[in-house]
Amino acid sequence: MREINVDNLDDIAIGAAVLGTGGGGNPYIGKLMAREAIKKYGPVKLIDPGELDDSDVVIPTGMMGAPTVMVEKLPEGQEVVRAFQELERHLGVAAKATMSCEVGGLNSVTPFTVAAQLGIPVVDADMMGRAFPELQMATPTIYGIPATPMAIADEKGNHAILKTLDNRWAETLARTMTIDMGCSSMIAIFSMTGEQVKQSCVRNSLTLAENIGIAIRRSRSQGIEPIEALRNLTEAFVIWQGRVVDVQRRTATGFARGNATIAGIGEYYGRRLEIAFQNEYLIARADDNEVLISTPDLITILDTETGEPITTESLRYGFPVTVIGLPCDDRWRTEQGLSIVGPSYFGYDANYIPIEARY
Repeated sequence: MREINVDNLDDIAIGAAVLGTGGGGNPYIGKLMAREAIKKYGPVKLIDPGELDDSDVVIPTGMMGAPTVMVEKLPEGQEVVRAFQELERHLGVAAKATMSCEVGGLNSVTPFTVAAQLGIPVVDADMMGRAFPELQMATPTIYGIPATPMAIADEKGNHAILKTLDNRWAETLARTMTIDMGCSSMIAIFSMTGEQVKQSCVRNSLTLAENIGIAIRRSRSQGIEPIEALRNLTEAFVIWQGRVVDVQRRTATGFARGNATIAGIGEYYGRRLEIAFQNEYLIARADDNEVLISTPDLITILDTETGEPITTESLRYGFPVTVIGLPCDDRWRTEQGLSIVGPSYFGYDANYIPIEARY
């Protein structure tokens, strides 16, 4: 157990944006919400999953919707706390802790807003090991753990409890409600016991995110290439360097969807890379249609000069970028995992090949 204060949030948010593969919401907005809560209510305890009793109840919290909308439609600040408390009330329990739904952008630090205000800890874990666009795309789904009952709330004061047949239906119905709420909402979902958290979730992902953020920050003051600092800490592979020459982006069916084209420089000069995204970067193909990396492995776009991760809603023409790939959690590479988050699920005609087998 250790305390997370305002000074830790920058590193967690930056590192989580690296792991978030372009999605998970704008880390700056999430950081502002968490910072204000910690300033008002005090530091938050971050606990290892092993510190949970098997019977403890944990309720993960986060944002659902299109990251492009969240930039303009800022949260009111209480909706995620409201969702958490409504689910507690429905379940008739007092949760021991909250947890990140995904270690990505805004969603990595959103639980700290809940934890600070309610005086509970945050579990050092998440349900993806990265960010994915749909609710059922969580490691607890692999273990048969239901996403519902779940609570959903918006900034206007609307809230609801959803109970669905399975986790795919939870995504379908919650997505429809989120669209009606203005394409963004706050949720409390996948209530679990401590035993289930330890079995099904990706452990110590917030600590990894913080360490990545620290490495990027320190590289600047020490004169080290940020990309190299990241490679020294993780199993990252550099798959492309270039400049963004086109971004086609639209908000549709509750997601930020689109493609980015990156003209190569250096060893990639004369070639182009196209990255498709649905909230998150999902597949990268070179100009000969060669797949360089695909979901569920992590695709991250970094500013070449600063090492800062660039999310799908903030990617712009002219940015000098380095594209890196990281291996996903091994559970996503199983037959069941690939049926939930593999290339074919998203409609891509590509076989999944682990990134370390490509490079």
